[in-house]
Amino acid sequence: MIYITYIILALSWFFILFGMITIFRLKNMYARILAATTIDTVASLLVLIGLMLVADSFNFIIRLIVLLLFLLITNPISSHVNIRSAYLMGIPINLKEK
Repeated sequence: MIYITYIILALSWFFILFGMITIFRLKNMYARILAATTIDTVASLLVLIGLMLVADSFNFIIRLIVLLLFLLITNPISSHVNIRSAYLMGIPINLKEK
């Protein structure tokens, strides 16, 4: 079971590194926010699933599931709020249009 956890954690690091590269390569600010939120959500979920696999207490697994549900609810909402506030402030889609 520990090897499956290592694979899941390595996969989460792959998503984090891929997301960081993607954020710097994108020119659109709104796409950057979306990529950051997506990578944050996927990497967090994989880390929590990896922790669930090695948890020895049922109470700890329940807490991790509650945290997982909280992340699934709040991450898309925070992304939407960030993009909406940038749009309402008049930030251009392409960052080079200033």
